[in-house]
Amino acid sequence: MDDRISAALSRGGTIDITTTGRRTSLPRRIEIVFHRIDGRIWISGLPSPRKRAWLANLEADPRLTVHLKGPVAVADLSATARVIDDDAERRQILERVARAWRRTDVDRMVEQSPLIEVTIDEPTAGAARPV
Repeated sequence: MDDRISAALSRGGTIDITTTGRRTSLPRRIEIVFHRIDGRIWISGLPSPRKRAWLANLEADPRLTVHLKGPVAVADLSATARVIDDDAERRQILERVARAWRRTDVDRMVEQSPLIEVTIDEPTAGAARPV
């Protein structure tokens, strides 16, 4: 992996992700924040009783594209999402996300916040293409 891409993924920040619409099969792109915790990439969100469309899309098809943007690196990376449903694992990660966001409602976050782990796929010829 390119050093600029590794540097961009080494800490949290704003990215875009593209998922596949679960009903339409069309690409759906959103801007979202990722966190780097214990060397792994996590995406969460604010608590809400309603499931996010992007999460439902990833439950149906865990493949996504991570779009890096900004001054460090610009690239499109193939990736796979793992939806985190286990309460103990959710709490372990979301406590750290809550601290980063200066939130005190960890119980609510564990109950209502989306949480996925993102694994960047091994690059093949052209898979991680700088834009």
